[in-house]
Amino acid sequence: MLAAHKSPFSGKWYPEDGAELEYLLAERFAESERRTGSFLFSGALGYIVPHAAPAYSGTVAAAVYRSLREQRPERIVLLAFPHHGGLEGVVSPDAERISTPLGEVALDGDFAGFARAPEARVCDHSCEIQLPFLQQASPQSKLTALYVGRMDAAARSAAASRLAAAWRPGTVFLASSDFTHYGRSFGYVPFPADGSVAAHLHELDYTCMDAAGSLDSAFFLDIVGARQATVCGTGPIALLLDVLRGVGAGDVYQYVLDYQTSGEITGDYRHSVSYAALGYFPRAAFELDEADRTALLAAAAKTLDGLRQTGERRTTMAAGSSALSLRRGAFVSLHHGGELLGCVGNCAGRNPLREDIGDLTLAAALDDPRFRSAASEQGPIDIELSVLTPFRRIRDTGEFRLGRHGAMLRLGNRSGLLLPQVAAEHGWSVEDFWRALAHKSSLFSRAWCDPKACVEIFEAQIFPRRCLLPATG
Repeated sequence: MLAAHKSPFSGKWYPEDGAELEYLLAERFAESERRTGSFLFSGALGYIVPHAAPAYSGTVAAAVYRSLREQRPERIVLLAFPHHGGLEGVVSPDAERISTPLGEVALDGDFAGFARAPEARVCDHSCEIQLPFLQQASPQSKLTALYVGRMDAAARSAAASRLAAAWRPGTVFLASSDFTHYGRSFGYVPFPADGSVAAHLHELDYTCMDAAGSLDSAFFLDIVGARQATVCGTGPIALLLDVLRGVGAGDVYQYVLDYQTSGEITGDYRHSVSYAALGYFPRAAFELDEADRTALLAAAAKTLDGLRQTGERRTTMAAGSSALSLRRGAFVSLHHGGELLGCVGNCAGRNPLREDIGDLTLAAALDDPRFRSAASEQGPIDIELSVLTPFRRIRDTGEFRLGRHGAMLRLGNRSGLLLPQVAAEHGWSVEDFWRALAHKSSLFSRAWCDPKACVEIFEAQIFPRRCLLPATG
């Protein structure tokens, strides 16, 4: 076994001087916080992280490593791959340590008992570009580096089962991958490098990222193949998704921590690589605490009371913690006794949640075409807030749990959404729920069974209703 391996990417992909490298990483971490804010979700089971030179993908990668710095995992399992190919299965590099300008990183190659391969055979920046970030963000963590080669579905399932069986709380998985590689130098120009290339890249990347959010490795690989997308780390990503299925028991949702392209950074979209930082969090990570729930309810109540008192369309911004600075899907429902007066929301958040909640309250009161305006309604009005998890694409509606999940159905240019609590309010069965969703989407009965239909599930944190005093003027 090789005792120590010196990373060949030092002095080429990043500075070989330790102080210069520390400065570069500190800049990337600071820029990440400026881009995405200070709030960090907790308890991730896994991440997808880019692996270009830190000067390019480092800001996006730092969104993952800032989270790891707060999380302080006991063990990190890094799933990488050799760009040159030629590898079958999953192997661990045959080295005890890897040296970077920040010192040596010890490798624990015994995790889950995979075979070893010579470091010279597998050495790749998909692994080693992550090491300085790990040295800065999580130096206390045990590190296992695994290289993922070609595998069929059965071999991938077996490898994922071994990793999931070896998992313990405090273990986090990282899959190293960049997304679209666009330009003639990559042999990939599916659309011209004109003024719309940034929008095309965004659509393509998010299609692949949303597929990864399904936690369905076969679906992810199908989408990448159908779009002929140049996602380089499909092997590590597919293995990660299978591991998360085994560890998370269907309770995991993908959140986009950051996304950027090198074309945006350089201003030259003729040659562009896309970078995504994706986190995989248990449902509990998206729960707002009591203080933030109270702040949102207070802002909604003040907004509605102001409308009823003055007739003016003014919003109140919620106070609360930095958790409310995120863009989150949310719905506001207004009730008068047992009567629904309006229900309006958005799926992903147009603005920070602290700002959106007032706008949604006014929209529920004034703009829901199904109901009369709540602005002049006499007597108390109850407000119900639902803050959503991210959505997860499913191909099998057997994954849906009545009363726990809401769902979005899309087919062609028609779509509809039902919140989780609607089923209980109407006493529906599972079949009733899907039929009602198809009807709300203006689609035919059993439209959710159409192979072209897109079905997504989500969960919601539903706040207790708050009763307002009658309007006084």
